Amino acid sequence: MKPLPWLFACVITGSLAAGPARAQPAASPDGPQAALPSAPGPNDGSVNLRTALGAAWQRTVAARESAGQRRRAEADRAAAGSFWAAPPALELSHRGDRLQSNTGKNETEIGVTVPLWLPGQRAARSRTAEAAAAQALAAEKVARLRLAGELREAAWQIAALQAEASEADTQTDALEQLADDVERRVRAGDLARADALAAQAELLAASALQSDLRQRQQAACARWTLLTGLTAAPDLTAAAAVDAATTTKIAAPHPELQLASRSTDLARQRVELMRRSRRDAPELSVGVRQDVPGRAEASQGSLVIGLRLPFGTDDRNRPLEAAALAELDVAETHEMRLRERLDSDIATARDAQRSSQAQREAETSRARVLRERATLIDKSFRAGETPLPDLIRALAAAAQADGAVARQAAALGLAHARLQQTLGLLP
Repeated sequence: MKPLPWLFACVITGSLAAGPARAQPAASPDGPQAALPSAPGPNDGSVNLRTALGAAWQRTVAARESAGQRRRAEADRAAAGSFWAAPPALELSHRGDRLQSNTGKNETEIGVTVPLWLPGQRAARSRTAEAAAAQALAAEKVARLRLAGELREAAWQIAALQAEASEADTQTDALEQLADDVERRVRAGDLARADALAAQAELLAASALQSDLRQRQQAACARWTLLTGLTAAPDLTAAAAVDAATTTKIAAPHPELQLASRSTDLARQRVELMRRSRRDAPELSVGVRQDVPGRAEASQGSLVIGLRLPFGTDDRNRPLEAAALAELDVAETHEMRLRERLDSDIATARDAQRSSQAQREAETSRARVLRERATLIDKSFRAGETPLPDLIRALAAAAQADGAVARQAAALGLAHARLQQTLGLLP
């Protein structure tokens, strides 16, 4: 039996040279991002996650909502600095006896009514406006972080599919060469027709898998474009992983925790504002009045000053106070539960990262063993001691192991990204 050419060595080891996830060992100091290049996009070029986040943020509804909240907070802050508690009003009145005695008596009055601040109310409203502005900024950070989470998931999905597609391309090319070589040997009488059919069947299966992966990769790229508006592929090489030793030193609080704290402070300021506003604003009226006693008499002018003091009753204050206290209680409870959830999520993300690292090391070792096994079976086949189906199964097992390493490399990168997301770190 004639020995096969270098084809089998290519089948066994070629995917390692082309597969991006297997170029580095599991314990690479550069992290999983160094093992995965950026996925090919619809056009040339790539974009890092920070730039993609900025582009995606401009397309979101949350960006408009955040801008509106900031404008509203600025308007509240300006209103709190006003001289009056509410817009002033112009008062006009006229009284005459034309429909009664018609003696020419007339009274005309014109004045301005200005609502006044209650003691401490203006300062309380100013603090409430400041708290609302801080909450708006915190809400924007949280919205950006959630968007960053979507981008990370989409980018690593593209990277994983690209790694699998590259592996499928290498495997398909190798099986195509194998099928051609087996066909030549069948025509030469060295192998049976069944061997050629088996090789052709393996090639068709690899081609079907290749087409499926390409379609899934195109769908992932379309989702990326929908999120960011960019056709450039995500570049993950610059996305530095945050390991356990580094993340334990992060002092900045989580954006969601910042938002919860700002919401609690805002609710507390609203309670204080309500307690400083137990009655409607008093109104100071200043005006002039002109009196005409009769037709033959001279008119008389006078200055009018008035003060209106509304009463604050329980019917008015109890519902407002209950609503403000309920909002404060909900905000405080949400903040406490959020702290517990974030601690649990961070611990879970760290465990997932360590587990993913261990799985990648195991998959790498398994792939090495299966490649060595395939090499030995290849030598046995060339010596005429092993049939072709056994070699095909060995090559398929080695290729599957290589694909598992590629997928696990992407999974490790995603685990790093999810840890950063859980820690509240933006790209």
